[in-house]
Amino acid sequence: MSTSSDLQQIVAAILARAPDWLKQGLLSKERKVRREAEESLATMIVAAVASSNDNDADPGGS
Repeated sequence: MSTSSDLQQIVAAILARAPDWLKQGLLSKERKVRREAEESLATMIVAAVASSNDNDADPGGS
């Protein structure tokens, strides 16, 4: 399991490379657009955390 510091780094990296459409969507006043951006961001974060956990579980790098 990733530490809190690891999770913070993962989320920061995701936000740093998030596409402009997603960033604009998060700022949107339209509820549907904002919700879709939030769901996309959540999916990106979950995938990155899962990938990190997979890498942690396989220290041999097989």
